Amino acid sequence: MKEEVDLIIRNAKIYTVDNNFSIINEMAIHNGKIVAVGTTNQVLDDYTSANIINAKAGCIYPGFIDAHCHFLGYGLSLQQVNLSGTNSFEEVIDKVVAFSKENKSDWITGRGWDQNDWKIKNFPAKEKLDSLFPNRPVFIKRIDGHAALVNKKALELAKITYDTKVKGGIIEKANGSLTGILIDNAIDLIQAVIPSPTEAQYKTALINADQDCLAVGLTTVDDAGLDKNMVELINHMHQENTLKMKVYIMLNPNQENLSYFSEHGHLITEKLTVRSFKFYSDGALGSRGACLLSPYSDDPDHTGLLVNEPLYFEEMADKIYNMGFQMNTHCIGDSGNQMILNIYGKVLKGSNDLRWRIEHAQVVHEADFEKFGKYNIIPSIQATHATSDMYWAKDRLGSNRIKGAYAYKQLLKQNGMIAGGSDFPIEGINPLLGFYAAVVRKDLQGYPKNGFQMENAISRKEALRSMTIWGAMANFEENTKGSLEVGKSADFVILNKDIMEEDLSDISSFKVLNTFINGEQVYKIRR
Repeated sequence: MKEEVDLIIRNAKIYTVDNNFSIINEMAIHNGKIVAVGTTNQVLDDYTSANIINAKAGCIYPGFIDAHCHFLGYGLSLQQVNLSGTNSFEEVIDKVVAFSKENKSDWITGRGWDQNDWKIKNFPAKEKLDSLFPNRPVFIKRIDGHAALVNKKALELAKITYDTKVKGGIIEKANGSLTGILIDNAIDLIQAVIPSPTEAQYKTALINADQDCLAVGLTTVDDAGLDKNMVELINHMHQENTLKMKVYIMLNPNQENLSYFSEHGHLITEKLTVRSFKFYSDGALGSRGACLLSPYSDDPDHTGLLVNEPLYFEEMADKIYNMGFQMNTHCIGDSGNQMILNIYGKVLKGSNDLRWRIEHAQVVHEADFEKFGKYNIIPSIQATHATSDMYWAKDRLGSNRIKGAYAYKQLLKQNGMIAGGSDFPIEGINPLLGFYAAVVRKDLQGYPKNGFQMENAISRKEALRSMTIWGAMANFEENTKGSLEVGKSADFVILNKDIMEEDLSDISSFKVLNTFINGEQVYKIRR
């Protein structure tokens, strides 16, 4: 007699992403878990269900994992002025003005401008914002979140003057006055006086982010930097089933989080994992805040900056190690990477399974690559950063240093894996764009013709693993997700085309048809 299950998938091309990269045709799911897999009729011979999906129209993959993003931040950004894709400061101003007319909140906030995309590539200044909004504070972040432009009213509310000093940040000045540009830790002075969103706004942000991310096939997101109150809210929304997405949270290393989780340890539920802390070693390359070993090629008087002194990271590494938590550190410049790799090495000492991570690992000195393997440090990379930065990265780094930048193949060789993410909302939320960038190393217009630094392109199998099983490994979750195997959660996505076989040049034509989490359909494309 056949066994009754909740769901059977048949007539499908299913990439299991198991150790053998097996391809199967059928899958049986019960109580949110995969109970059987097989080729034609192997599953149907033993199982039956009132819910059978004939998936002949699509290909199936494990649910996609974004190993580094800002899930809540993306949701909140939908409530702000979106400045992504602006081609001039004038266009930024137009969008801010239009937003201000529709939104009557005390502060005007937004994100997404990038001066590298403009004809005039200098940082903008605040004078236009001052004239348009003399009594309403404006705070608009650069796309990477490591620089911001504010107006005079915002500076006044934050009590920032010409003489204000900030460690690990820059308050830009020119011609004897403030320009309104703030970099890295200087941004915190403004954020400290902006009213926090209400709980209702946070809930709306999470629900909006959930809907958008499920529609692109994401089933787990690693949110890089949240506090205890957001852990509690996300856990509550999971329990009441208003939030479907599985979330891996990296905690901000503030005193409240450190004290609470030092006492209570890891928090692990079916959909939520909290066992790591997120640190920042330096800033971003686009705003010249990334800390370099030698000066910027296009700014010979500047090497970037460290967000904190080395002693701070040494003390924190010891603390996180003793707490039994994972340490994940944002490292962009070769100096930032080198410092953290060396500090990790002192604590980890040699081979281990603690899975400490370098987030971004963007510019690495040639002598430092082997440290990833020596200390089993996971490179957590975002392939779309390479194709977003490639137009100007050589200007910042020079022709020799850039060879160690966005070096995903070289990083992969160290431990045989990399964790793939997007860093959204800095980049788009669609994981297929990361897959495309990792394999093809071109923008969506096919530039450059032969690909960007193709020696560091990775294969389709490696790219798929980076956003499934390797992402799960980076989260200590490879036994429950990341591949479609018996006993694991039934997190999977159905696409209209085969990313492993078909031409990727028109990646925008690849669509998610369905997304499932724990066997529940959480997204279906509208026909």
